[in-house]
Amino acid sequence: MNIVLGDSAPLLSRRHFLSNTAGGLGSVALAWLLSREQARAAGPGAVGSARLPHFAAKAKRVVQVFCCGGVSHLDTFDYKPELERMHGKSLEGKGENLGFFGQPGKLMKSVYEFRRHGQSGSWVSSLLPHLAGCVDDLCFLHSMSAQSNNHTPATFQMNSGFTLNGFPCMGAWLSYGLGTENENLPAFVVLPDPRGLPAGGSINWTSGFLPANHQGVAFRTHTREPIVDLHPPASVGADARAADLALLAAMNRDFAEAHPSDPTFAARLRSYELAARMQLSIPEATELTGESEATQRRYGVGDGANKGFARNCLLARRLLERGVRFVQILNGGAFGSPRINWDGHENLKENHDTQAATMDRPVAALIQDLKQRGMLDDTLFVWSTEFGRSPATQGIDSPGRDHHPTAFTCFLAGAGVKRGHHHGVSDELGYFVGEKKVTIPDFHATILHLLGLDHERLTFYHNGINRRLTNVHGELIRGVLA
Repeated sequence: MNIVLGDSAPLLSRRHFLSNTAGGLGSVALAWLLSREQARAAGPGAVGSARLPHFAAKAKRVVQVFCCGGVSHLDTFDYKPELERMHGKSLEGKGENLGFFGQPGKLMKSVYEFRRHGQSGSWVSSLLPHLAGCVDDLCFLHSMSAQSNNHTPATFQMNSGFTLNGFPCMGAWLSYGLGTENENLPAFVVLPDPRGLPAGGSINWTSGFLPANHQGVAFRTHTREPIVDLHPPASVGADARAADLALLAAMNRDFAEAHPSDPTFAARLRSYELAARMQLSIPEATELTGESEATQRRYGVGDGANKGFARNCLLARRLLERGVRFVQILNGGAFGSPRINWDGHENLKENHDTQAATMDRPVAALIQDLKQRGMLDDTLFVWSTEFGRSPATQGIDSPGRDHHPTAFTCFLAGAGVKRGHHHGVSDELGYFVGEKKVTIPDFHATILHLLGLDHERLTFYHNGINRRLTNVHGELIRGVLA
């Protein structure tokens, strides 16, 4: 089979064409040029360039640390003296057990010592000594509540607002709503834990029904080559690449003319365009040798205890500096033996000791680094998990805690939020919300607001419905706004 363009003679055999186009991302460079020409004709914003928010924004970028597995609020940021007094007694008066496994045991006090820190006097356990030094810059939400006690749907909800899969995640909505400030890098980058992916995998950074170019770009953090096929193989010569580019441009032009309103093709072209530019931008952005030894030491780069997570945190700062709109850093994966996330069913202390060693120092360093560079003034820092953990043990003789969705803690920091502030409380045992309940739609609505977006106006028409990140819910948490 030969490939023929219009009435011209055959240019390449099918075998020759397939062989040459295996040369990697270099073969899309001319698609980039074609897409740029189309974008100029279409007007500003057509290729995802920065767009105006609904109103003046406090933040222009977001970094989110998502701790997979369910961090125990009772053993980190939510001190409960009453739980100490009730230690070893039965949990009564709270209704049906909410744990995933339905094995209620006895009430268990925190396995860590709590102390007040900073001028705010914020309670933090001994598990997180580095984050304890940052409390005066943090805004805690102690009254978070989720819909599911199952990891996968709860993780989906924290990332997309829905417990079902396939809905656009928050990073995709921000890319759609605000575009990018650097056309050489993705608007939305995901840095998975080098040990594995979260529950649900890549669905957590999907663009769903939004155009495909808003999907998160996940870097390969377990290797020094962050993007597959970033460099074309040396075996592909310049002449062969030129032939590929000429053919690809002609095919794209013919298809674009035949399908002028095809959004899928337009999104694919934008992805190819970005891929071509990333060949130059990604190596520079991900190379840490330019960072000082002191900076790398502060994050813990090279320290085996953090399992490579420190490198991700430092990389996140570099991406934010270069105009990436939303960087999501994942701490923990879905599966592993022993567990590689915060899912402390069997032994809470053993599990959280291991996980905190990966997360505490690098995250504190990232917050402090952003602050010292003046970036925390226009960057929103988000620390979250899918749910908390039960005040009672999982089973009578177990030192572990089960899943707990009805009360847990997250925190914000940076642009537009109060510092050294605590919003809402859980009840005396950390079982239910006591005051100022915060749902995940409320959480998302507030994040969008800080970026200048009205969560009720940021919509996308799909299957007869104007969809939004917050569905039909969500109230702005005004108490956390500076």
